[in-house]
Amino acid sequence: MMMEPRFTTDLAHLPTHGHGARGITWWGTMGFVAIEATVFVLAIAAYFYLMGHEQAWPPDQMPPDLMWGNIQLGVILASMIPNLWANKVGKQEELGKVRVALVIMSVAGLVPLGVRYFEFGALNCLWTDNAYGSIVWLILGLHTVHLITDVGDTLVLTALMFTKHVEPRRFTDVTDNCTYWNFVVLSWVFIWALIYVVPRMV
Repeated sequence: MMMEPRFTTDLAHLPTHGHGARGITWWGTMGFVAIEATVFVLAIAAYFYLMGHEQAWPPDQMPPDLMWGNIQLGVILASMIPNLWANKVGKQEELGKVRVALVIMSVAGLVPLGVRYFEFGALNCLWTDNAYGSIVWLILGLHTVHLITDVGDTLVLTALMFTKHVEPRRFTDVTDNCTYWNFVVLSWVFIWALIYVVPRMV
């Protein structure tokens, strides 16, 4: 005798949120990262295309000063320590620790923006100087937009976690935010090498 399959319409026992690939916002974050990574790849390809049409790179000027770029690299890499912790306590859904982690990550996001102000001034070119200046400012500007986007999201999420409107799914927002910050950090490593190392190798 065959048993007929039994179906249930009661989904109340299922979780309302999930971390990582179990959450819909994680997939949205991954889609956004894929789009933004494509934009970076196209900008980097344009950089190398323009470099291939010049006898000297940068043309008729000094490469960007290393100091602020290296400080930025150190600051952004150091931010991975609190970011990993924020991701861990976000998955554990420990509200007190999440609040502390988000405050730290807010500061860790604002510091690179302050450094970026000086970094633009140390490029030794303006976007109006030539094609080199335009592409360098474009690439650095793109990364700055990503910094601003993530810092803004972190500040809003931090404020939300100190209100009475904290819901379990907000903890997935924390871990998704940490995932996006990983992208911001990783993309900066490649951009730092492109802007500060490549011109000293050609």
